[in-house]
Amino acid sequence: MPKVKSHRGARKRIIKTGSGNLKRGCSNKRHILTKKTTARKRKLRQGGTVAHANQRQVLRLLPY
Repeated sequence: MPKVKSHRGARKRIIKTGSGNLKRGCSNKRHILTKKTTARKRKLRQGGTVAHANQRQVLRLLPY
């Protein structure tokens, strides 16, 4: 049986933590930042976790 390839885009964006959670960054922070408030930009820095409803799909993209 050959190795299963991981999805390269998902591998660059999602990190698996020690407890098994999936960490991700926030979108909407690359450009057109002048119209966004300072508080909104500050909250976008923190990132977040993948929703529980999507975890099975994401884990299928990252087999290892």
